[in-house]
Amino acid sequence: MFCLRKLAVLAQSLVLVCASSVVHATWNSPYVDSDAEESILHSSFSSAPKHLDPVISYNSNEWFILSQVYEPPLQYHYFKRPYELEPVTLKSMPEVVYLDSNLQKVTSDASELAFTEYHFKLREDVRYQPHPAFARNESGGFFYEDLQAADLTSIASVNDFSQKDSRTLTADDYIYAIKRMGVKQNHSPILPSMQQYIVGLTEFSEKVSKELKQTIAEKELSQKQASAYFFDLRKYAIEGVQKHDDFHFSIRIKGKYPQFLYWMSMNFFAPIPWEADKFYRQEALVSKNITLDTSPVGTGPYYLAENNPNRVIRLLKNPNFHFEAYPSDGLAPTEDQALLQDAGKALPFINEIRLTLEKESVPLWNKFLQGYYDASGVSSDSFDQAISVSTGGDLSLTDAMADKEIQFKSIVQPSIMYFGFNMADEVVGGYTPEKQKLRQAISIALNFEEYISIFMNGRGIAAQGPIPPGIYGYEEDAWNQFVYENEQARLQRKSLDFAKQLLAEAGYPNGVNAQGERLKLHYDTAATGPDSQSILNWYRKQFSKLGIELVIRATDYNRFQQKVRGAKVQMFSWGWNADYPDPENFLFLLHGDNAAMLGQGGINSANYNNPEFNALFDQMKTMENSDERMAIIQKMVQIAQQDTPWAWGFHPKSLVLFHQWQKNVLPNPMANNTLKYRALDTKLRVQKQQEWNQPVIWPLIVIPVLLFLIFIPLVSNYRKRQQQTII
Repeated sequence: MFCLRKLAVLAQSLVLVCASSVVHATWNSPYVDSDAEESILHSSFSSAPKHLDPVISYNSNEWFILSQVYEPPLQYHYFKRPYELEPVTLKSMPEVVYLDSNLQKVTSDASELAFTEYHFKLREDVRYQPHPAFARNESGGFFYEDLQAADLTSIASVNDFSQKDSRTLTADDYIYAIKRMGVKQNHSPILPSMQQYIVGLTEFSEKVSKELKQTIAEKELSQKQASAYFFDLRKYAIEGVQKHDDFHFSIRIKGKYPQFLYWMSMNFFAPIPWEADKFYRQEALVSKNITLDTSPVGTGPYYLAENNPNRVIRLLKNPNFHFEAYPSDGLAPTEDQALLQDAGKALPFINEIRLTLEKESVPLWNKFLQGYYDASGVSSDSFDQAISVSTGGDLSLTDAMADKEIQFKSIVQPSIMYFGFNMADEVVGGYTPEKQKLRQAISIALNFEEYISIFMNGRGIAAQGPIPPGIYGYEEDAWNQFVYENEQARLQRKSLDFAKQLLAEAGYPNGVNAQGERLKLHYDTAATGPDSQSILNWYRKQFSKLGIELVIRATDYNRFQQKVRGAKVQMFSWGWNADYPDPENFLFLLHGDNAAMLGQGGINSANYNNPEFNALFDQMKTMENSDERMAIIQKMVQIAQQDTPWAWGFHPKSLVLFHQWQKNVLPNPMANNTLKYRALDTKLRVQKQQEWNQPVIWPLIVIPVLLFLIFIPLVSNYRKRQQQTII
């Protein structure tokens, strides 16, 4: 009887537990129950940021974090296309003054123009996040200026300090950031570029870097001690960087370079308070890896509250963030006008950004489908489940995604992936008609439309030249007439027979030279993994269509870079992402002065050097956008198309999926600080998470009941046997 009662109680308890679980339906939630209801955007990261020091970092996953914390003087307008700069910490766009060699004002087109000076006038209401570097004691000294290891026993991050304070952003902070860029020991990747323009930066860099090196040697500091040594840059000056008052500074550059303002939207020019530099240069903090490289301090909409690269990265709303309104203009008529519903409201809308470590794509995708991540990219493994591709190459959501009312945005990235020829090579290089025809034949055979379809799930468009869509100079209806033909208003690649004809005219009929030897070409690549073999086999197939034997020379990425930069390759694949939205940033990849073979770290990896192209580039690069500039760009593109230093490759498309409760989503590949515009409908998120994650509880009810029913006759028989009289 006791067992029977026990089973009944157990079955009843399980039924009650299962019934109560319906109310709390998200058993599989990776977060605590309240998180879904809070204003927290949930996303992920796959690789930990290595550098969060803005003068050093030049990596997209690092900039994703930095751009929420730091504020350079300018930013890209969230809506406007073509991309347009606007002030963020400035009262207005910088004032531009043109000067002659005597620093007298001249017009922008004057022949005696020697310098351009940009004046930056700051808003006076911009303040830094609360931070211990600003905390002062009653006597006015810094609260944490002489920290010892014993003081940090309970300190795991910079946010654990009890005393915090703030101050107003000043011109000195932007100037100090430029000075840090000039210190060679900081290894800023843009120092060589900026030395060409900012007056006096080269001299400043040489002086302070030498003095810092001498000081470290004289003090006999170890590498660890040197990293904790505060080298005060305030006492040094850069000739071309001047402070006029606390909220006004200027930068003078050599000559005329309109693209310089684009650099002022990058994190390299984000302000750095000297107090933070000094605070982090304490050996006790460096020993705990609490540095400017792990714990940024800025004026942006968010501050870094937790940086655990093995688990989670959290950004919290900056309580000191200045007023900034959600944009009310600039949205194209073709875009969803619901993007304007928050126009004029104060930013940011979301209180916390939480990035969780996800090393594998499958669990990330599953959590997105369950509603636990608010947005997701689309990996090749999940592409067919998420996206349908029409016969015309258009992308749309599958029925399964549409049923969940998942949204998606796709945009062609301002970048190019190209197949390069080494123009200095004796076989594939050269500028004679025969050499041009060899490269044109190969360009026709390399069917990048097929490549995009097979290896990129249609996420890309074949390139017609070096300039991608969205960048001034790109022409929607123009095509490369040496590779494509327009038949009945339909653009298509020239036939393989035409390519073979070009190859014969180049001296290689059917891929064989005059000596009867088959043409053998070498392709260098960093694609060495097993997943790359199908791509390499595809390349072999394209060349074999022309009767050319392709030899693959695969190596690791570092060695591949060395070979390309040393002009020790014949053919290779590489790419370029826009630093700023100007054609100069792409056309300079083909300027002769930037040739890799010159040994100066040039980014012209094809070693292309056409004097006519070079002259047109020098004329075009400092011009404002105009009909005259467009005509020069068109001429340059036509020259490059005929010479064919690249088989032009493709412009990749980015694709992001996001749930219906995330609002104000508009891809802007030039901007990295766009999280402040996002908004969440958290009530809808909770509702959908519960709807999509209902536990299947019937087995937990049925199984105990079945067990109960099975045990009733067993127990009954047992009791009867126990009660039988033994004769």
